[in-house]
Amino acid sequence: MNELFQDMRTWRFWRHYLIKSFAALGTIVAIVRIVVLFFPAQAHLLGGLAFTIALLLSVLIGLVMTWPRPIECDYSAPATKIKIIKGDIFDQQTHLVVGVTNSFDTETPDIIERTSLLGQTIDRLYGGSWQRLDADLLSALQGKTPIGSIAKDGKRDLYKLGTVATVSSGPRRIFFSAYAQMNAENSASSEIETLTESLFALWTEVIAKGNCRPLAITPWGGGPSRISNVLPAQDSIRLIILSFMFASRKQKVSDELTIVVPKSTFKKLDRMELQAFLYSLRSS
Repeated sequence: MNELFQDMRTWRFWRHYLIKSFAALGTIVAIVRIVVLFFPAQAHLLGGLAFTIALLLSVLIGLVMTWPRPIECDYSAPATKIKIIKGDIFDQQTHLVVGVTNSFDTETPDIIERTSLLGQTIDRLYGGSWQRLDADLLSALQGKTPIGSIAKDGKRDLYKLGTVATVSSGPRRIFFSAYAQMNAENSASSEIETLTESLFALWTEVIAKGNCRPLAITPWGGGPSRISNVLPAQDSIRLIILSFMFASRKQKVSDELTIVVPKSTFKKLDRMELQAFLYSLRSS
C-alpha cells in the first residue's frame, strides 16, 4: 500500500489518471447522446443526475485503468518476458547472474564482504565455503586465459572485463560476470561502458549455456562496480533491459528475464516509468 501512495504522488500517475478518466467520461456522454438521438423519449438521460453518475463512473474507470500493476511485459519479437520485482534473488528458481571482479576473488570476509551479492551467494549456495566456489570457478575458467596479474592479497590473475564463469548449482546455472576491475588494494571499480560491454558478453554466455531457461539478475551499478552515483538503479535497470532486448533480437537469450530489486531500492523506483519503458519496447 505504501508503494501505491508513492506512485500516486507522481505526476505520471495523475496524468494517466486524468487522461483515462476524461476519455471514459467522453465515451459515456457520447453513448448517451447516441441513445437520445434515436430514442428522444430518453432525453432525461442528459439531466444533472445522469451526468453526475457518468462523472462518478468515469472516475472509477480511470482509477481502475491507472491502478499500478506488476511491472512486467510479454514480447512476441523476440518471444520473451521481462519482469521487475521486489525481493530476494535467491528465492528465484531460475538461473542467476552474480557480478564479480575480474580477479574472481571469493575470500570472505577479508576480501569479499559477506553482505555483497557474491558474499550472500557463498553463504546461501555454498554453505559459507568460499573454497568450494573457488574450485567451481577454477573449473569454469578453464580455457580462459588471464590477461595479466597484479600484486595483491588474494587472487592475482586478472581476466578480461566481461569474462563470464558459468557454474552449475543443482538444476540451475550461476553466471559469474566479471564487470569490475580489481586493484592492488582489493578495491573494485567500473565504468558505464564496461558494464554495457559486460552485459552483452553475459547474454552471449547465457545463449550458449542457459538453454533459454528463465534468468534472474539484480541491478548493476552498486556492489563491486561502485558507480551507483552515476548509474542509479532506475538507469541500471533500463540498461539491463535494453541490452537484453538488443541481444534477444539477434538470438533468443531467455524465455524470461526477472530483475530482482532489493526492498530498500524498490521503493525508490519510478515504477510507472519503468512499466511505460517496458511497453515502449514492444513497438521499437
